[in-house]
Parts: sequence; structure tokens; C-alpha cells
Amino acid sequence: MNIDSIPLGLLFFILFILFLLSAFFSGSETALMALNRYKLKHLAKSKKGARLALKLLQKPDRLIGLILLGNNLVNILITQLATLIGFRLGGSVGVAIATGALTFMLLIFAEVTPKTIAALKSESIAFPAAYIYTPLLKIAYPMVWLINLMANSIVKLFGVDPKDASLESLSHEDLKAVVNEAGDLIPSNHQDMLVNVLDMQSTTVEDIMIARPDVLGIDIDEDWNDIEEEILHTHFSRLLIYQGQLDNVLGFVNIRSLLPLLHEDRLSREGLMETIKPAYFTPAGTVLTQQLINFQSEKRRIALVVDEYGDIQGLVTLEGILEEIVGAFSPTAFDSELIPQEDGTIWVDGGVHIRELNRQLAIELPTEGAKTINGLVTEHLGSIPGPGVTILVNNYPLEIRQTRNNAVKTLILYPQIQRKSQPDESGEQ
Repeated sequence: MNIDSIPLGLLFFILFILFLLSAFFSGSETALMALNRYKLKHLAKSKKGARLALKLLQKPDRLIGLILLGNNLVNILITQLATLIGFRLGGSVGVAIATGALTFMLLIFAEVTPKTIAALKSESIAFPAAYIYTPLLKIAYPMVWLINLMANSIVKLFGVDPKDASLESLSHEDLKAVVNEAGDLIPSNHQDMLVNVLDMQSTTVEDIMIARPDVLGIDIDEDWNDIEEEILHTHFSRLLIYQGQLDNVLGFVNIRSLLPLLHEDRLSREGLMETIKPAYFTPAGTVLTQQLINFQSEKRRIALVVDEYGDIQGLVTLEGILEEIVGAFSPTAFDSELIPQEDGTIWVDGGVHIRELNRQLAIELPTEGAKTINGLVTEHLGSIPGPGVTILVNNYPLEIRQTRNNAVKTLILYPQIQRKSQPDESGEQ
């Protein structure tokens, strides 16, 4: 059959079909490559199209080879057919016009438009396309294998292994970015909790512990009447028991089990000693995620934090770790350490943790090194300051108001100073 005898109408119809095929190859390539691999792994459990797409993407060199083979073949046929139509309609002039029109139409209808739609509706296009590419890959495998053999040899020259199509793990910061960019998909309070969980991996018990000077307990050598008063008026469910000094820890007692005996006047010093349970210790450098697991495995709710020499540095509780995720359970406990003033300043207790202060006030004091405001001040000055001394930390003026026992007890936090040029981060006035 002479090709010149084929009706123009049929040639235009074939050209239209070829344009659709070119658009399919271009759009499906973009859709498959734009799929969220983590979401795809989840969808693959329930959708066959997702499973097929995931399998295709496990060997992207084969998939790309198949798509480009089909797309280039179709585009070559389009070029040849458009040239024939142009020549039959207008000779050499018709060929020139067809070439210009073909370039414009391929760009708009076979490249930009389908790829834009595919990028916006990747799953809707990629999953049906996977049903087509799966059998097509088996049929065209010999040609795809030959193309990939030559292409992969060149790719390896650039230090890239085409077989390495494993799903890269998201880093800590990547995961935080995903959570923060979730928008309305995740409620803001849930986003905060998820970010806090991620931050736990880089936070140690030393960062959130109750510092040694603030650890409350009962000295078993005290007068028995004083011990009874402490048990009756304590706000804690468990109390630390030590002998003479804090480093000589005997253990913890559950207050609930003692109160009935106290009311019946049947509790004695010897009886108290019998109810003491051994203390649980944890290194200061233990990350919170691990400590949470340790609490669960040890069936404990409280631990004493020790340094590398075994000296007690503070105390950490299960509640304290959970507050790192969901926030403080009792706001008044922290509010008592912060007293806002009408002029915008805030009176701060020196024992407040810097991380907690940053979180509560949405400020940015440095958290590297010192853990408390008292430690931050003494670290910057290199000495114990007296009342009236003011330092500048990250452009936040901190005025010391009261010191006691070689520690800053109270200071005033002023609003951040806005400056074009950043001064030295600490300075004494």
C-alpha cells in the first residue's frame, strides 16, 4: 500500500493518537517520580496500583529506560508523520510550517501540560500507569536491558550506582520539617508533641532533672516529730530517704502506704526503714527516649541522676519526661518561678531550666553548657555576681536581684534588645 494513498483524515487521527501516547509517557514519568515514597509504602499495603508502582520504582533505571524508549519512539513517529502531512499539504513550505507547529504542539500538549497535571495529581496518574508499565516492561525487557546496560556503564563513570534504589532514611531535621509543614493535616498541638518527641533523642536527663539543691528528702537521723510533719505535709507521692547527707541514699518510700499508719500512730522510725525501697540510678548523659524505656522496663517512676563519679546530680521523674512531650501538667508549678511585670520584664527564679524558659516564653537563650539560668549567668561571668549586676545574653538583658549560697536566686529578664549589629553575647554593666 502506497503511503501517499492514505487519507489525510486518517493521518491526522494517527497523529492525534501518537500525541496522546507522548502525553501519557511524559505525564506518567513525572507522576511516578513525584510519588511520596513513604506514603507509597503505606498505600502499597491496601492498593494494588501502589504495589505495582512501588515495585517499578525499586528499579528506577529500568522504568526510566522503558518510558524514554516509548516516548522517543512515539515522538520520532510524530515527527515523521507531521513532516509527511506538511509535505502533502504544502510541499517544502508545508514541511517548514509543520516543523514549527509541531515543536509548539509537542511542548504544550505532550510535555508541559501532562507533566504539570501529573505533578499535581501524581497518585491518580501513577497508579493506573503502573498497570500498563508492568506488562509492557516484560514485553520490552530485552530492549530495555540493552539500553540500561549501555547507560549504566556511563552512569558508573560518575560514581553513581544505578542499583542503589533504596529508600533513604529521613534525618531528625527532615522529620521535624515534615511535621511542621503538615499544616492542617495535623493539629498544631499534635505537631508540638511530635516535634517534642523527636527532640527527646537529643535531650538528656541532665537537661530536665531537678538539680541537687532542689531535691527534697528526709534525713532518717532527724527528730522523729519533724519526720512525721514532713510526711504529713509533703506534696509528693514518693519521698527520698537518706542518712546524714544526700549522697548516702537509703531509697524511696511511698507516702500513701505510710499515711494510714501515721493517723493510727503506729508508724515508727524502724517501721519507716522497713518500707524503704532501693533507689534507682541513671547516668546524667542518658537520652530521654532511652530513659523512658528504662522506666518502663524497671517499672519505676523516679530515678536519681549521677555523674561519671557516681555523685548524685539531681532527680528525674517519669512525669518530667512526659511533660517534655505534652507540656506541664500543672501550670502553676512553673508560673510560680516566673512573675511577669507591667513594664514587660519578668522576675525569674535562678533554678529555672533554660530549655523550659525558652519554651514557655518563646525566647532563645543558649542551651549549650549550663542548664539553669543561675548556671548561665555564672558561666558567662566566670564568677558569682552580686545584686545589681546586669549581663547581656543573646541581646536579652539579665539583671541579678538576689544571690544566696553562692548562687543566683532571683533575676529580672528584660525584653530582647533589637540591634542591627550584634554585640558580644555577654557583657557586664
